[in-house]
This record gives sequence, C-alpha cells and structure tokens, in this order.
Amino acid sequence: MFRIYDKINSGEVYIIAEMSANHGGSLDNALKIVNEAADAGADCLKIQTYTADSLTIDCDNEYFKVKGGLWDGYKLYDLYQDAGTPYEWQKRIKEECDKCGIDFLSTPFDNAGVDFLEELGAEAYKIASFELVDIPLIKYAASKGKPMIISTGMGSLEDIQDAIDACHSVGNDKIILLKCCSEYPAPWVDMHLGNIQDMKKRFGLPVGLSDHSEGSLGAVVGVTLGAVVVEKHIMLEGVESADSKFSMPVKDFAKMVGDVRNACLIAQGPNYDLTDGEKASTIFRRSIIAVRDIKAGDEIQEGDLRVIRPGYGIKPKYLGAVIGSKAKCDIPRGTPIKFEHYKD
Repeated sequence: MFRIYDKINSGEVYIIAEMSANHGGSLDNALKIVNEAADAGADCLKIQTYTADSLTIDCDNEYFKVKGGLWDGYKLYDLYQDAGTPYEWQKRIKEECDKCGIDFLSTPFDNAGVDFLEELGAEAYKIASFELVDIPLIKYAASKGKPMIISTGMGSLEDIQDAIDACHSVGNDKIILLKCCSEYPAPWVDMHLGNIQDMKKRFGLPVGLSDHSEGSLGAVVGVTLGAVVVEKHIMLEGVESADSKFSMPVKDFAKMVGDVRNACLIAQGPNYDLTDGEKASTIFRRSIIAVRDIKAGDEIQEGDLRVIRPGYGIKPKYLGAVIGSKAKCDIPRGTPIKFEHYKD
C-alpha cells in the first residue's frame, strides 16, 4: 500500500528519493541506490519512465539543442537516451523497493508509460514540472484513480489550476502539489518557499517541495513552512550522470532526512504547556525568599524579603501583598515564602 497519505495524515513528512539518471547506466547502481535510500530513511524511491522517443524526436536543428546550463550543447534526443532508466530494469527496481520496505514511484511521460506502470503495479503517479501543461497526459494518468503528485515548477496559477481540474474531470481528487523551482541547481533567491502556505490556501490541497537546491537547507525551510512531502535527487559517490551535478550524495541525504524529521519536531505548536524538562527547571526561577529571620506575629517588612533564585517560593508578583502582612509562624532566613506563611 502506497503510504503517502498515512504519513501526511499522521503529521509526518513523506520523503522521496529521486534516482533519475543517477544509476549512470548500471542496473547494479540502480539497485544500490534503492538500498541506500531505504537505509537513509527515505519513504519512497522514484524513477522516471520514458524513452527518448516518448519525449521528443531525433532532430538536429537548433530547436532541439540545449542552450546554456548543465546540458549546454546536448541534443535533446541524445540527452534523454543517455539519462533514461531502461524499461526492462523497472520491474526489478520495484521489486527491490518492495524488498527494502519503501514505496516505488515513477514519472510517466506519455500514455504508454502509464500503461507500462499499470502493468508493473504502480500505486501512484508523479507528474514532472515540465509536463504540468500536458493536460491530456495528466487526465490519462489521473483516470487510473491513484494518487497524483504534481510538481509545479514554471507553473502559473492558471497552469496549476488546469492540472487540478484535469484530475477532477476524471473523478480523481487524490492530488498532492509540490512547490518546485525548475532550475538546476535552484538558487536560494528563486526558491519562493513562501508559496507553500499560499498554495495550500488557494488550492485546498496538501503541498510539498520538490527541491533542486544544494544541501538540506531548502528541505528544512520547506517543512517548517508546511511542506508535507520532500523530494530530493540522490546519487552514489563517484557515479556521474546527466543529473549528478545537482543531486545529493546518499550520505548527505541521510543527514537531510534527519534534519527534516527534527525540523518537524522543532516546528510543532502552538503549545504553551511546560515540558517535563521545563518543569524541572522552574526551581531556578526567581521567587520571594526571606533574607532575615521573621518571628510569628511580626509585620513583614520590605527588607525582610528579596526576589531571588531559587524558585521554591511564591511568584514575585505577590511581593506587594506579602509586605505589610503578619507572619503566621516563625520564618527563618533563607525560607522560600509560601501563602501559608502570611495569609489564611
């Protein structure tokens, strides 16, 4: 059973490790990533289900060449051929996820990819930011009735609403949006994680983060701002791929998982009850203490008392009421003042 809603409904963050091209052309690497992601605390391992032909055509003109960025000069067809995860591996990868006890997820890029994943037993679908505007694909994937995790990078409010409406049009309301900046890597100034709360209010849906920034900071800030899902690209040390330059080594991913879990604990509230540790510390607060011997029946003078540590006496706010009252018993120097010392 795909556990994303179990996690969200229990107030936890669901963490997706994105393999993408980081298998580096090796099934052994792919299976190793599954195991290391599970060991690092991921809830899910995600791959991508496409062929070069499902994404583009083999064409050499200028429109089909990448200009700038990590993949500068690459022909799109060649890039996708190099980066893809072979279909014949994907059943084995899913089996390894099952063996490791983590969810399997993939991003389809055409209807044939959805059909393939249906045969594989996929329990949810991820829609990539670049496919946010592919309404026919979203409708087809959503028609399978499974959770739809939709990245919103480059998406206008209209684009996001169109994708949501596409899911609703086929009777699917199991939608989770991911805030995303589709830059690789994403600079801090372009992250706009303040959108997370706004997206929740606007669309009335759970919102997570697909994080392409460096390190753990984006994920930690995201969950403190309400992200219920974190997706991060992971890689094996020393394995280069089309995506490795903006991916996180597995050992760092494990630290990020810990940071995210701890950030969720830190961000809990509102809750103004004292913790057990704070209750134990109250003895170090200030309270009203006798600093001279006071005899029973004496009028308690200002000089008889001080507001000092420790906190075994009554609170300092009662000082005015104590001064001028009659001592009901002997009060030796160093005694924390209690209500019974001066009033009925």
